[in-house]
Amino acid sequence: MATPEEKKYVSELFERARKAQKVIEGYDQERVDHLVTAIVWNIVKPGVIEEISEFAVEETQMGNYESKYAKLNTKLKGALRDMKGKKSMGIIERDEERGLIKIAKPVGVVGGVLPTTNPEATPVLKAIMAIKTRNAVILSPHPRAKKTNTMIIDKVREVLKKYDAPEDLVIGVENPTLGISQEVMVQADLVLATGGGAMVHSAYTSGTPAYGVGVGNAVVVVDETADLSDAADKIMRSKTFDFATSCSAENSLVIQESVYDELVKELEAVGGYLLSEEEKASLQANMWKNGVLNNDIVAQSVEKIAEVGKINLPEGKKFLMVEETNVGPDYPFSGEKLSQVVTLFKFNAFSEAVDRVNEITEYQGKGHSCGIHSTDDKRIEEYALKTYTSRVMVRQPQCLANSGAWTNGMPMTLSLGCGTWGGNISSENITWKHLLNTTWVSYPTPANQPTDEELFGDVMNE
Repeated sequence: MATPEEKKYVSELFERARKAQKVIEGYDQERVDHLVTAIVWNIVKPGVIEEISEFAVEETQMGNYESKYAKLNTKLKGALRDMKGKKSMGIIERDEERGLIKIAKPVGVVGGVLPTTNPEATPVLKAIMAIKTRNAVILSPHPRAKKTNTMIIDKVREVLKKYDAPEDLVIGVENPTLGISQEVMVQADLVLATGGGAMVHSAYTSGTPAYGVGVGNAVVVVDETADLSDAADKIMRSKTFDFATSCSAENSLVIQESVYDELVKELEAVGGYLLSEEEKASLQANMWKNGVLNNDIVAQSVEKIAEVGKINLPEGKKFLMVEETNVGPDYPFSGEKLSQVVTLFKFNAFSEAVDRVNEITEYQGKGHSCGIHSTDDKRIEEYALKTYTSRVMVRQPQCLANSGAWTNGMPMTLSLGCGTWGGNISSENITWKHLLNTTWVSYPTPANQPTDEELFGDVMNE
């Protein structure tokens, strides 16, 4: 619960934001799109992108510079590409046959709650999504990333000021607390919650409409038809990206038994280190404390993980691998790890792989995502039909593909809805389109009521 002082502070922020939102509501599409383009450029331009990437790592002590640079460069430019030329106001659709017109309108002031794992690109994405749709946004970061958030918000506000737009369209909470974040969600017109399960639960119980994300625990199947060298390289790239800050990174691999040993060799060739049973036991004892993931290993280098796990790691290794045969709370390696550790399972018949993926995601990560390295289209379709996730990545690095890439058609974002499976209202990649209200205008049409014969057909005579 927020204190009276915290409630007053948040109320003052929303008062400022609502005034700014009323101003941008009068802007035309050209001006809004120009603002969005200018904001992205002034974050990704040389000098600034390096500064933000470096500062985010220094403050949070999570992830690495190269990945944060790549994330800013890809996700922001990709989101801008997805917005280019798209109408976000006024009449967005006409259906003459049905006599319908759809009109897009802003929702008001969005409350954005941010994670410590992705403090660099997430606030910018939420800001440009809000501006594109003529909303204002108040961004409440994780305390561990508050200085990064302030740095980014200041740069965004400088752009707004330069183009004579209200700076209070984007406001950052400079000294966040749990109470302040909760009150932001209470007072907002819409909540965009990206982060841990507890925070997303708070968003859904705030009384405000909310888009949240479910728990990630991505599982990837590798069958005997896969290019094993290619699969290993993509798994490594995804698992090591930003030291596995993404909940989309491969947490488990379910591997066809006939190619299991060969794939392990390929994974070792790209930097994987397969732990012995003794090393696995040591890592497990230190990686979880009373059933809770140890923060000392989250989004850390593999050397740091090995140090915490009391493992003598050979030089040149990039990620750890552990073998497992069971799923559930007694087997924590089957769950989400947010670290450069991947769990290996075997399967024989393909139906076993599907069952194993569902078993793992039922334990953690239902609705989020899964992937498959296979060239058998029938299997791929069976996999997609029978698993309970919102995304299935085919022959791609999971965390780099889920949220959109230059090499697939997924919308660029860092907020991934998990559907009702994951306790979310949406199973889509959350983008600017989710920040709109739509008014339907209906004109009269010629009567189109069908006869009973047309509706019911042979059923009437059964």
